[in-house]
Amino acid sequence: MQDSTIETWLQETKANWLPLLVEHGSHILFALITLAIGWWLISRITNGLANFLQQRKADAMLTGFLSSLFSAMLRILLLLSVASMIGIQTTSFLALIGTAGLAVGLALQGSLANFAGGVLILFLRPFRAGDYIEAQGVGGTVESILIFHTLLRTADNKTIILPNGALSNGSITNYSRKPTRRVDINVGIDYGDDIKQARAILLGLAAADERVLKDPAAIVHLVSLGDNSVNLSLRMWTKSADFWGVFFSIQEQMKESFDREGISFPFPQRTVHISQQAE
Repeated sequence: MQDSTIETWLQETKANWLPLLVEHGSHILFALITLAIGWWLISRITNGLANFLQQRKADAMLTGFLSSLFSAMLRILLLLSVASMIGIQTTSFLALIGTAGLAVGLALQGSLANFAGGVLILFLRPFRAGDYIEAQGVGGTVESILIFHTLLRTADNKTIILPNGALSNGSITNYSRKPTRRVDINVGIDYGDDIKQARAILLGLAAADERVLKDPAAIVHLVSLGDNSVNLSLRMWTKSADFWGVFFSIQEQMKESFDREGISFPFPQRTVHISQQAE
C-alpha cells in the first residue's frame, strides 16, 4: 500500500513539474550561460580599466577604488538582467534602488561632492604628495591625498585638512610643479648711494652662490623711485628645493656687504617745519 502511494506521488509530481521544466528549462539554461559569460566579461573589462588607469599613471588608490566600484555596478546589473530572464520581476528592485540612491545622495550631498573632487584630483593630479601648494587661503606640503580630503603639513608642523570638493573647484598654486623658481629680493638704497655699485654687489653675491643658476643669468632692475629710497630688485633662478635657502642666505650677505661698502638702507623721513608767531 505504501509503495503504491509513493508511486502515485511520483507520477503526479512528474506530471506537474515536467512540463514546467520543459517550458522554463531553456530560459534557466540561457540565464546561467549569460551569467557565466557576463561574469567573465566583467572581469576582463575591469582588468582593462585598471591597466588603462595605470598607463595614465593614475594613483594606485584611485585605480583600485574605481575598478572595484565599476565591477560592483556591472555585476549588479548582470544579476538583475539574469533575474528578469528567468521570470523574476525586477521593476520593484530597480525602483527601490533608485529611491535609496536618491535618499543617500541628498543626505550625503557634501560628501559626494568631496568624493567627486577626490576622484578628479587623483586622476588629473594637479599636485602630488610632497608638493608645496597654496589653496583655500592656506599653504603647506601635501602629505596625502585621500578620496574625501587632502592633508597638508605647514612649515610649523601643523596639519590642515582640506575637503576635496572645494579644493578641486578653487585655484591652486603649486610651488613644486616646476623644477626651477625665480628668487626676487627687493632692497631700497639711499638716493645718494651709487646704483652701479649696489648692482655690482648684488650680482656678485648671486654669482658666488653655487645654488644660483647661470642660465637664466641673475639681473638687477631699478623697479621704482620711492619717497625715501631707490628700490632695486635682484632676480635670480634656482632649483625649487633651494629657493628658501638662497632667499635667506643672499639677504643676510647683502646686508653685510652693503654695510661694509658704505651703502645705507634709508629710513622713512619726514620734514617738519615749525613756524613761530610773534606774541
